[in-house]
Amino acid sequence: MATAYVLINCELGSEESIISQLKAINGVKEVHGTFGAYDILAKIESPTVEALREIITWKIRKIEKIRSTLTLMGIEGQS
Repeated sequence: MATAYVLINCELGSEESIISQLKAINGVKEVHGTFGAYDILAKIESPTVEALREIITWKIRKIEKIRSTLTLMGIEGQS
């Protein structure tokens, strides 16, 4: 199982809408609003790294009002 954590910056006031949209995406396991440099943290799991990349590139990054993302890939066997 491939795992990634996506840190998201979004437009001011759009956090709740984006969190709702993220929760509806297959593969998104957890979503949290955060304080600090990023607005939202999402945990994504998928059977393969390729499928994970597809979710991040074609679903998450296409959500309107997301300004930027930073993806942290989990290392297999170090969980």
